[in-house]
Amino acid sequence: MPEVPDDEPLMNRSRPPRRNRDFGLFWVAQTLSVIGDSFALIALPLLVLHETGSVAQMGLLTAVAGAASVVAGVFAGIVVDRVDRRKLLIACDLGRMALYGLIPLMWAFGPQVWLLYVVLPLAEAVGMLFSVTYVTVVRALVPGDRITEANGRLNATAAAAGVVGPLCAGVVAAWFGPAAAVGVDAASFGVSAACLAFVRFRNRTSAQDRVRLTLGKDLLAGVSFLRRHPVLRALTVLLSFFSFLTLGLNDLLIYHLKHDLGRGDSTVGTVFAAGALGTITGALLVARFRRRLGFGATWIGAVAVCAVAVAGIGSARSVPGVAALTAAFLCCVGIAGTCSMSLRQEVTPDHLLGRVTSAFWTLHYSAAPAGAALLTWAAQRHGTAPVCLAAGASLLLTAALALLTPVRRSRPELPPSGRTASAGPPAPSVSP
Repeated sequence: MPEVPDDEPLMNRSRPPRRNRDFGLFWVAQTLSVIGDSFALIALPLLVLHETGSVAQMGLLTAVAGAASVVAGVFAGIVVDRVDRRKLLIACDLGRMALYGLIPLMWAFGPQVWLLYVVLPLAEAVGMLFSVTYVTVVRALVPGDRITEANGRLNATAAAAGVVGPLCAGVVAAWFGPAAAVGVDAASFGVSAACLAFVRFRNRTSAQDRVRLTLGKDLLAGVSFLRRHPVLRALTVLLSFFSFLTLGLNDLLIYHLKHDLGRGDSTVGTVFAAGALGTITGALLVARFRRRLGFGATWIGAVAVCAVAVAGIGSARSVPGVAALTAAFLCCVGIAGTCSMSLRQEVTPDHLLGRVTSAFWTLHYSAAPAGAALLTWAAQRHGTAPVCLAAGASLLLTAALALLTPVRRSRPELPPSGRTASAGPPAPSVSP
């Protein structure tokens, strides 16, 4: 089913997201995919920890997978802006289904830790391609003034699925082993692909915009746009520090629960489920916060709360305390992330959105794998408490630095003239 042409009536897309048929199907597909992803989020680190007993090995796997994601991100935007985005989403889902399906299949013959270092980087590379495409198509499903609301709903429902997923993943891992939990992840991608096959995306790119540049110019197109936009430029730098300090947090959290507190796999799933409740809360509140407080106060405040939560996680000695801090952290990660993603969708021309998204993620994520390896190595040598305290203090410094940049602006989506920026055909008016 091809993308919907520009001149198709927009009655379906002028509705609120919850009443939009195509957005609804897309919403279901993402929810199913996230349920499966939450299994892998817990199961893969547990596979490594069960076989090696080393948090450093967990961090190394995360770093290798993160590096593959960064490399894929360099070229993802070019691919997304050149091909049919619906078909690309489906292909990515099917590819991840096949890759993750290899793990339980091979584990049936015995532990194969080496396989994780092959499958996970490839799956993360495909996942990066999917994620870039995902960002570009939201704007093709809802009007411009509904983007933050749509992103909030997607994130809230994904987080709700993340409540069920970690709980089930912990139980499945405890009863049948982590490899079986990865198998559930593989199956979820197949169902997601089936749902996406029925979604129609509105094509907002003109024939003139589709003119292909040379590879070098294509690679630089997204970077050039980020460099020219003062808020996106500052966000890219600030999020580089944020990603460096937080990519390894899942590994630290699992290590703290299992090694420091002596808890089992089911407890890990429970804590991640509690954290997902925080993400739901943040996703449901982000549109309201941004309307009332503005972009700058919302983003900077969220990062500051993240800093406090991270600083306390390593020192928390009770499971409820760890769960509450994890929920606070993920709540504010969701708020800040939804704000920055919505801003990119609002100010970037449609024909550049894939390359801008790819450049944005690649640049701010490039140092994150090294950060994950460094933090987990430091935690094994010095313990989780001092490492989390240092990471939290550094995040607080990041929030303070943001006050000195254009990120502090209340309405960065508006041009200096105060008129609403338009990255494509104007969206129809929508009743609240």
